[in-house]
Amino acid sequence: MKLIDKKRRIENKTNYLKRRRLLESKNPRIIIRKTNKYIIFQYVETKIAQDNVKFMLTSKALLNYGWPKEKEGSLKSLGAAYLAGMLFGKLIKNEKPAIIDTGLIRNTKGSKIHAGIKGIVESGVKLSHNTAMFPEEKRISSENIKEFFEKVKTKIIKGDK
Repeated sequence: MKLIDKKRRIENKTNYLKRRRLLESKNPRIIIRKTNKYIIFQYVETKIAQDNVKFMLTSKALLNYGWPKEKEGSLKSLGAAYLAGMLFGKLIKNEKPAIIDTGLIRNTKGSKIHAGIKGIVESGVKLSHNTAMFPEEKRISSENIKEFFEKVKTKIIKGDK
C-alpha cells in the first residue's frame, strides 16, 4: 500500500509526525515562528485537531515600547526576539503551562528561537527548557542595538508604553 504524499509535507511546511505528537499531548502550545521581517509568538489551544489562537504577538509590537522606527529592519534580530519573548511572557503569565512548538525551524544553540524562549522564561512563565541552548547575554544586546535595548527592556518590565 502506497502512502499518499501530503501537500504541506512536500512543500516543507508541516511535519505531520511532530504535529501529531504535539496534539496528542493535549497541552496548549507556544508557537514561535520567524519570518523575513519579524518573530511571531502564538499561544494556541487545540480541541479535536482545531487550533484556537488565544494570544498572538509579533516583534513589531516593540515599536510601541521605544524601538526606534529607523531600526525597524532589526525587528528579527536576537535582541528583538528576546524582548518580544518577554512581552509575550507577560501576556500569557496566568495561562496554563504550555509546550514549545518551533515547527520546521532548526533547533540550534543560541538561535533566535531560544532567545525568545529565554525572554518568555525570564518574564515568569514556567516552561520546560534547556538553559544551555540560550544565547549569551552579550549576543542578545549586541552593539548595534545596545543604546535602546535597555530602555525598551525596562519599559517592558514596568509595563509602560
